[in-house]
Amino acid sequence: MERTECGSILITGGTGSFGKKFTETILERLRPERLIIFSRDELKQFEMRDLFPEERYPCIRYFIGDVRDRDRLYRAFDGVDVVVHAAALKQVPAAEYNPMEAIKTNVLGAENVIDAAIDRNVKKVIALSTDKAANPINLYGATKLCSDKLFTAANSYAGKHETRFSIVRYGNVVGSRGSVIPFFLKLRKTGVLPITDARMTRFWITLQQGVDFVLTNLERMHGGEIYVPKIPSMKVVDLAKAIAPECGTRIVGIRPGEKIHEVMVPEDDARQTLEYDDYFAILPAYRGWSSADYANRNGGRPCPEGFRYASDTNNRWLGPEELRSLIGAPA
Repeated sequence: MERTECGSILITGGTGSFGKKFTETILERLRPERLIIFSRDELKQFEMRDLFPEERYPCIRYFIGDVRDRDRLYRAFDGVDVVVHAAALKQVPAAEYNPMEAIKTNVLGAENVIDAAIDRNVKKVIALSTDKAANPINLYGATKLCSDKLFTAANSYAGKHETRFSIVRYGNVVGSRGSVIPFFLKLRKTGVLPITDARMTRFWITLQQGVDFVLTNLERMHGGEIYVPKIPSMKVVDLAKAIAPECGTRIVGIRPGEKIHEVMVPEDDARQTLEYDDYFAILPAYRGWSSADYANRNGGRPCPEGFRYASDTNNRWLGPEELRSLIGAPA
């Protein structure tokens, strides 16, 4: 298949799980003028160079930098057309113990990305959010909700500039670093898996699905939308049985900052949400920067009164065989 030419793309946090899959996908499908991997860890960049060497992929660039560093972002964004903002501090316990560090990266870092994108005339910015930003109960979720609000408002903050900002929000990523699946796979040899609460449910999406959803919304975005994919749920206890059917389970109690069920479209946000066949679009409350008719665009249907998109009331559920095939776990 012939690859499509595109301009310059930059991804913050580009050496993470999402960044690697995003890079792989872009290099397979597109012909970017430049693909800039922006991250703060020189070791991870060194390791990523082994996967995507500049000699084989002359479009790729590796920039060491931190989203906290405004000046470095201004330099990195020079001549960039599209920014995917994936950099974040996202470990819930670490954010609770180091709250100002999470705020500096997730909130003030978002502000720096916005300012640099506008002043460097980046055309499109899409930021990665999380289900924990909907009705947050921990600091990580609160910082990501604040980040979402900043990126939405940035469309009017841009003034005469044409930079547009949107957000993608999805649930737990199958197999990503820090998720429960690698944790369970590691503990499989012990014969017992810890379960926080037998009622707990979560949304699940693969890395490739997450990358595809971002790329699709880069094409459809007008600015200010929070895009939420329709993805399956699964009980954590069923997930444990699917991964390690021979293991027993032990209830250890819910951890601080953790929910029994996750929500991606809260009831209050549903009033300004459109439903499509495979996704939801939460529209901005204030959208004076655009004349687009959101309500009639692409056949979106207003959500009914009282609607919420939650992992326990979802109409799509992930089966054990499907999960095992996704993660490559033995039956």
